[in-house]
Amino acid sequence: MADRKVLTAYEWKENPMDLLQHRWALLSAGNEEIANTMTVSWGGVGILWNKPVCFAFVRPQRHTKQFMDRFDKFSLSFFEENEKNKKALAFCGKASGRDTDKFSVCGFEKEMVEDCLTIAQAKTTLVCKKLFVQRMTEDSFLAEEIKNKNYPYGDYHYVYIGEIEQVITEEDGE
Repeated sequence: MADRKVLTAYEWKENPMDLLQHRWALLSAGNEEIANTMTVSWGGVGILWNKPVCFAFVRPQRHTKQFMDRFDKFSLSFFEENEKNKKALAFCGKASGRDTDKFSVCGFEKEMVEDCLTIAQAKTTLVCKKLFVQRMTEDSFLAEEIKNKNYPYGDYHYVYIGEIEQVITEEDGE
């Protein structure tokens, strides 16, 4: 594993929109004993309440939701692009943590950083402190076609906003 650096969100040089859309990420919460992770491709990074934040979306039926609600911190992990990681991310997006230990199946090593569960093999990890959670509602949508296309069963996502406390990365932050 390459040397890792700890950066602030402002020092981080990667393009989070490109990472989420093309490489996806693992959203993880829990601790070394109990945890879950799931693949995400929706989310974002920005400034809110004068803080660097990221936001992630979790449907109510996802096993990861209970960990997001129970723990104060969560992580978003991005991986090097290769076939092994692509398969692992696809698996973590389909398999349920209720039935499977995704970490073991994928060979991911849990690592605690500042009371936040992370995955040691990640190329870049955002360590986030949860600041806000709210469920989307049917009446919140201004674009009917988005609601109809993405929520035919009414299983509206919960939006989680976390302050990015640190970015752990193999990239050069200078």
